[in-house]
Amino acid sequence: MNKRFNLMILFLPLLLLVFSSGCKKLLDRRPPRATMEDLNQGGLEGQVYGLYGGIRNPDLGGAAWGHIPWLAIHSFRDDDAMKGSSDADGADWAVIYDNFQYSKDHWSTNIYYERKYQMVDVANVILFTADSLKLSDPASLTNIGEAKFFRALCYFDLVRTYGEVRKVTVPILNAAQVNSMPKSTVAEIYALIDEDLTFAEQHLPLNWNTATGASKFPGRLTSGAAKTLHAKTLLFRQQWGTALGLLEQVVTSGQYQLESNYSKVFQTAGENGPESIFEIQAYKGPSGVPDYYTFFATAQGVRGSDASGWNMGWGWNTPTQNLVDAYETNDPRKRRTILFSGQSDDPQYGGYGRTLPAYPSVIPRAYWNKKVYADPAEQAATNDLHGNGAYNQRILRYADVILMAAEAANETGNGPKAETYLEMIRARAREGQAGVLPKVVFQNQAQMRAAIKFERRVEFAMEGERFFDLVRWGDAVTVLGPLGYQNRNRYMPLPQPIIDQSKVNGVPVLIQNPEYP
Repeated sequence: MNKRFNLMILFLPLLLLVFSSGCKKLLDRRPPRATMEDLNQGGLEGQVYGLYGGIRNPDLGGAAWGHIPWLAIHSFRDDDAMKGSSDADGADWAVIYDNFQYSKDHWSTNIYYERKYQMVDVANVILFTADSLKLSDPASLTNIGEAKFFRALCYFDLVRTYGEVRKVTVPILNAAQVNSMPKSTVAEIYALIDEDLTFAEQHLPLNWNTATGASKFPGRLTSGAAKTLHAKTLLFRQQWGTALGLLEQVVTSGQYQLESNYSKVFQTAGENGPESIFEIQAYKGPSGVPDYYTFFATAQGVRGSDASGWNMGWGWNTPTQNLVDAYETNDPRKRRTILFSGQSDDPQYGGYGRTLPAYPSVIPRAYWNKKVYADPAEQAATNDLHGNGAYNQRILRYADVILMAAEAANETGNGPKAETYLEMIRARAREGQAGVLPKVVFQNQAQMRAAIKFERRVEFAMEGERFFDLVRWGDAVTVLGPLGYQNRNRYMPLPQPIIDQSKVNGVPVLIQNPEYP
């Protein structure tokens, strides 16, 4: 709740003007005419601040990140999480995502797709403005790097969720312009991502520190964030050597380190901490004012009643029995990741000295996501008793850099280096306890590969990494097949309303994914 990038809030009106009237207004707005007068709200930097606010704001881009559609697409589809809440609450979501019976027209995938492109359009307007004004001063290059990072982040989610999608790199001026755009290939989308992130790596700062070492803009993008995201996209294409080079630049930069307390990584006290590479910023002041909230944690809070004292959220995205059973014996991360109904929240492992009500007599699930567990004292102080709207959503953290580096090193034939990186994560996790999480010693590439895959599962449990990891490893059919997954489920069908709108002379230009006739 501290150390916020508050300046972004000043420029939310800019983004609201773009989005407040919906998609039609977005497409029909006045064409951007890049003149110096257009920079009277803080310059190019002022427009960039709107991207930071937009990715958080639930009414704008935030609906495609910190909201239930994001949880459904990134988390419900794996073997670690399920829809959650009560069976009757959002039953259609369970069918679509837990059971892999995807819908071509459901508000979750429709809004996920649309809001990603709304963010892309805001980035494109910024980039158009910078290009037309020939801005090349260092500050403007930094702002361009920020806009390109956000565009790449959007496209990475789009391409790994839908496969072939439209590549839009110019501001959209009218509906006819976008409706006439066909899909681009996956390779073309990744080429744009590479171009954007390479630029961002070169022009974003190493940090935003002041002379005293404190960050002037906590949560603002850095070159380390660009390199980390770029490496993640490269792993999806098995470009191991290039990815490893970027990851080791992040490691040797000296800007990040693993937080010694695993629970603190996910608490408000640990926001923007030493392990943080990129977080979506949220804030609630005393008594709830000001309020720059997200629904990310509230959507996952324990679902109870006022009478039970556990009406703490909507109860979606809950751990599965499969995840509970997956941990090694006495792995402390299990008790730091999962809340157990009917048991203490375990203050020794990140709890606050409370006992959860019993399942199923009081609350509808046996397990809950402890990584978004609200501190009751903070809830009271911010007048947010039924949620946790001031929770930062972690997008990139240093542990991911380490495990991606381990994977890339192993795949390039450097098993000992992979062993070293893997041990960094396990050493932090074991918390100095003898006999817990023994060191994994490299024997061969296949053995180390399996160890890294397992470590990613338990380290990032409930964080939205597992499904996409299984797909990129080629393991999804084997692991998720018993739940109903088929190979075609690696991609979602394109939203049918978007296809229906993409007609030129009555003929659709945008073609549905061929595996969803």
